[in-house]
Amino acid sequence: MTASNTPANGLPGLLSELEWRGILHASTPGLAERLAAGRLIAAYIGFDPSADSLHVGHLIPIFGLIRLQQRGGRPVALVGGGTGLIGDPSGRSAERPMLSEENVRSNADAIHSQLSRFLDFTPGPTGAVMANNLDWLGKMSMIEYLRDVGKHFTIPYMLAKDSVQTRLERGLSFTEFSYMTLQAADFAHLYRHYGVEMQMGGADQWGNITAGLELIRRTSVGAEGADVAHGISYKLLLSPSGAKFGKSEAGESVWLDAARTTPFAFYQYWLNGDDRDVATYMRWFTLWGPDEVAALDTAIAERPGEREAQRRLAFDVTARVHGAAAAQDAVEISAALFQREPVTDPGLLARIHVATSGPVVEPGSVAAGVGVLLADAGLVPSRGEARRLVAGGGITVNGERISDPAAVPTVVAGEWLEVRVGKRNRSIVRVVPA
Repeated sequence: MTASNTPANGLPGLLSELEWRGILHASTPGLAERLAAGRLIAAYIGFDPSADSLHVGHLIPIFGLIRLQQRGGRPVALVGGGTGLIGDPSGRSAERPMLSEENVRSNADAIHSQLSRFLDFTPGPTGAVMANNLDWLGKMSMIEYLRDVGKHFTIPYMLAKDSVQTRLERGLSFTEFSYMTLQAADFAHLYRHYGVEMQMGGADQWGNITAGLELIRRTSVGAEGADVAHGISYKLLLSPSGAKFGKSEAGESVWLDAARTTPFAFYQYWLNGDDRDVATYMRWFTLWGPDEVAALDTAIAERPGEREAQRRLAFDVTARVHGAAAAQDAVEISAALFQREPVTDPGLLARIHVATSGPVVEPGSVAAGVGVLLADAGLVPSRGEARRLVAGGGITVNGERISDPAAVPTVVAGEWLEVRVGKRNRSIVRVVPA
């Protein structure tokens, strides 16, 4: 990271930026003074390797590390290869399913690759560092854990944590109850061996963060309790529209892995954002400054139909996650899908089919007529429903309204059909031999 990328007020401005963006939930006393001290600070955020991809909800902590690095701090991304074998009870109503060590290691490797898209890992004072807590937790014996970690936590202290209180009535295993002590051990290890002075995380992690601070104080400076380490927590993102952030209209997670969520679908998720949400998303998920955000706030209020803020946000986030070329491709495919005229170019039809994960049928489905084709392609639930839609004038193929369910459509370039069901649902169907 070059000096030209560092904001003029550097680390001292981090807290005020988080406050302006509406992200800051809590911070430890004395942190502002530490950030203003003129010394490099390293901070870490943990990522749970319960899946082989991060999702859009993880962009909140990812941007926390990005902003830290942009201001001249050193980000440390901790993959919970060890704690992932246990499961964090925070924010959950039931215990996580246990994963195998092989599964966790594989997922951790995938997360490492994804984080490399966002952070600069070039060696140097502010170069990002990746760590896996299995490297030290996996070597810790039970005796070492009880002697070096467990003895510093009282049962009343642990019971008072929100993550424990909310689960006591439903049931909480000792495994999950002990989770906070393992996360505290992570913070203490990173403090001693990586020079990490700060942990960042969501508001539901505040109890775990403060447990780490407690362990560091007790094991590093004795009983004086000096502020040798710090914490920041981010607000939990609650959508003003009432929708759960990070879920598509179908209720599925929006992943950062293109194999799970295509760049086009990812772009559409942000493009279709509610006007009540986009102002928050601009502040949380971009590096745009106050003037740029204020201008787009005005555009939302005065020209909501243009959806300028949604379009710019969708492109910016998609380009950051999948690259500028993929973002531009999503823009062009979106324009083609929502134009009035039928798409006839075979190359563009192929791009749209891949981007939207379009259906595939055999020539026999086409020869049997549109009614059979619609059902075989999964565009309607049944052939009877297909006949009803055709009779009602709700089906268009290659730009032509279909009036007979037995009609055999012409396949573009011997491979493609553009099918519209109703006014909005447009699909590119590929025809391939069996």
